[in-house]
Amino acid sequence: MTSYSAAKHDYEYTRNGTTNLFVAVEPKAGKRIVSVTDHRGKADFVAFIQELLVGAYSKARRVHLVLDNLNTHFKKCFDDVLGEPAAAKLLRRVEFHHTPKHASWLNMAEIEIGILSRQCLDRRVASQQVLRREVDAWQQVRNAQQRTIEWKFTRQDADQKLGRHYVSKLSC
Repeated sequence: MTSYSAAKHDYEYTRNGTTNLFVAVEPKAGKRIVSVTDHRGKADFVAFIQELLVGAYSKARRVHLVLDNLNTHFKKCFDDVLGEPAAAKLLRRVEFHHTPKHASWLNMAEIEIGILSRQCLDRRVASQQVLRREVDAWQQVRNAQQRTIEWKFTRQDADQKLGRHYVSKLSC
């Protein structure tokens, strides 16, 4: 009598690398700028912001950056990468606004990243070159549509919902 056993095959996930996306959103104009980078370190972040300030927003008198609290999203990173004089010159038109911890849903870039994920990145992408091409195409279409973000969350809503996260100026 011959005995047979079923062949056993195991699936092994092979990671072919990772990449990073930086996203800037101008919510009232329906404009977004997405940059695909190899890393998300401070040098990469500073380069992205520098590109925005000398490129798309070179004529803007004031640029408001609403950022989460990732360790690369602070003025000190600009000083570290560019040196204090160059950082000061670059950031003279910039005002930083950081979302409270555990409230990244307040960041409109996070909203846009969610839309990008659903519309464009809902699968594995074979290479960074393909990713760049597809993200650029998505960005062009979305910008041509001028899809704005109609923000209905008021300052009063924020005070009521997030008041416990704020630090009182009197306690400092």
